[in-house]
Order: sequence, then structure tokens, then C-alpha cells
Amino acid sequence: MSKRIGFLMVLSLLIILPVYGQDQAEPEELAYITLPPGFQITVFADQVPNARSLEWTEDGTLFVGTRDEGSVYALRDEDQDWVADSTVTIASRLNFPNGVAFIDGSLYVAEISRVLRYDDIEANLTNPPEPVVVSTDFPTEWSHGWKFIRFGPDGKLYLPVGVPCNACESADERFGTIMRMNPDGSELEIYASGIRNTVGFDWHPETGELWFTDNGRDDLGDDFPPDELNRITEMGEHFGFPYCNGSGVVAPNFDTRDCTTLTPPAQELGSHVAALGMRFYTGEMFPEDYQNQIFIAEHGSWASSSRVGYRMTLVRLDEDGNAISYETFADGWLTADGTVLGRPVDMEQMPDGSLLVSDDQAGRIYRISYVGDEADINATEEQGS
Repeated sequence: MSKRIGFLMVLSLLIILPVYGQDQAEPEELAYITLPPGFQITVFADQVPNARSLEWTEDGTLFVGTRDEGSVYALRDEDQDWVADSTVTIASRLNFPNGVAFIDGSLYVAEISRVLRYDDIEANLTNPPEPVVVSTDFPTEWSHGWKFIRFGPDGKLYLPVGVPCNACESADERFGTIMRMNPDGSELEIYASGIRNTVGFDWHPETGELWFTDNGRDDLGDDFPPDELNRITEMGEHFGFPYCNGSGVVAPNFDTRDCTTLTPPAQELGSHVAALGMRFYTGEMFPEDYQNQIFIAEHGSWASSSRVGYRMTLVRLDEDGNAISYETFADGWLTADGTVLGRPVDMEQMPDGSLLVSDDQAGRIYRISYVGDEADINATEEQGS
């Protein structure tokens, strides 16, 4: 066997069956995950029950929110080997603390109806302070009430209020919106409406526009309506729910609005895939054609006759910022026989340009990195010959 062939075989094994840490057994589920050539997936942290929203700080702490677990965790990778060394419980017995965000040394946690703040948290991970209640100005309804939160380029905290139903109108104007407020809870306002349930958003790194995923309603069949990727170009836009589905299809029993006056999706996604977390990729590790493109975590269906989703997808944009394609990036959490091995929820970009991906079913956080394609391998061999 030539050195070149042997090297390629070893690298292909690393891509398909990546190493999990230095002394730990690799989860067998990773053998099922497929990625584009040159990418690999490893485990950054295991035993993080119901891991959902992720927030990485400049000092190297990964905060993790949960939904059903009711806990918030802090993870550290002290030896910088891309495997978490410690997991600390910051809070427990909270009311669906899905959302976490960090600014000026403070951790913000979103429950169903309120937002909490833990000050100077990184200096007190093992002895966290009592939280400050920032706001209690949100509905108490459980359905679609869990929140993804992030601080925007304007320094305000953005947070959604999902609708308390499958498809309905509500007299409470807060439902079906993305809202924003100052870090102290003041000046709470509606930023966009007509949004059934978003659990992930991010800002375009060049235009500053807010993009978000939105889950379509159920009970209209396996193939309709689509989940959506949306773009907000100005404050006050209405994105159609419950009157319009997808790109302007009038909804049954909600025909009181002209869909042409409402904002259509920037990209229709798969029906019932449960598109949650999304991120613009701005790192330097991945190939250049991934720069400023959108990764989406598809949590997976529950309301269709056959399972769909359970993967990561990629939406590519053109030079004008318009969506031009929708493709699978990481697949395999749903096996060919219908077994569900995991459910991706959220993503966070690491300082080296790799991506962390949370999985609330497995209670695990993965790391996806780029190790090079065959052309890179050939160049390396030629330099060493």
C-alpha cells in the first residue's frame, strides 16, 4: 500500500468515525452522521441533559439552556482540547429556561414569562448569585412559550413570544412576535409580528438585518405548510401568521388579510422539520464558500406521518443577500429504518471557526470542524515528498 493511499484511508476514517476525546469511548451514533468531504464531527460535551440554546463567552465559558430539564449549565474547556472538562449547574427548577444570552459579565436567562440576570457569573460559576428579575412582562402560557434570546448589534435583548395554539388569532398583541428591550428590561416593544414560533435568529454580518426561523402550523398534511426562514428589513413587518402560509397561500379560516401586503419567507424550508437554531457562519476554518451563509438546526417532526428533519441544513445567499439554495449539511440523526439518534437544536461558533451543535435528545454537544479536502491532502503530501 502506498503512503498516499494509506494516508487517505486514515483521514477518511477520521471523518466518518471521529475521535471522542483522548480517553473516552466514541458514541456509536457518530458513525451514522454524514458531512460534506473534509468535515468531521466529535463530541464536545456529553451528559448535558436536554441541552438546548448555546452562548459562548470571550473568556471561554459555554452556557447551555434547557427546556424540559429546567436547568442552566456552564461548561469549560480549560486545556483547550475541544472537549469540555467541567459542567456546572448554574440554576435548576426554573420554568423552561430555554434561552441564554451574555453581555457585560452577566448571564441572561429567559423563562416562560420572565427574564432573569446572573451578574458577574463567570467569577462565581460554582457559587452563582441569586438572580435579578429583569422583566415579568411576558405571557404565562406554556404552549410555544419557551424562548430563544440574543443581544442584537444595537445592544438590545431580542426575544420571541410564540402563539399559545396551533393556529389562532389573539387579542394579546404580544403573541406571535419578536420583541426587544433594553438590558434593564425597559422600553419593551414589538419588533416584528405574524410569527408563529421562532426558536432561533441571527443578524447578517454585513447588512445587520435580522433573520429567523419560524415553525409552520400542523394539521394541514405532511407536505404543507413549510417551515420558514425569514428576513426582517425594517421594524414592524408582519410575516403572515395565521393568515398566510409559506409564500402567500391563504390559510383556512383566516382569509381576512391580503397575503400580498405581508412579508413572504426568504426561503421555504421543509414541512414539519422544526427548524430551530440558525447562525450565519463568519469563521475562517470552513471553506470560503461557507462565509456568511446560514446553518439551520432542524429538530425533527412529530406531526407528520413519516419523520423528517433531524439534521443540519445550509441556506446559501447570493451577493445581494437573497436565498438561492437550501441543502442538507449534516445528516444521520434519523436512520434509514426510522430510528431517531438525536435532535439538533442550536449552534454556536467557536473562536477557531468550528461549530458547536446541541442535541437535546442525547443530552450532548457536538463540535463540527473542517480538516481539509482531498486537494489539501495532495498538497500536503507533495510538500513532504
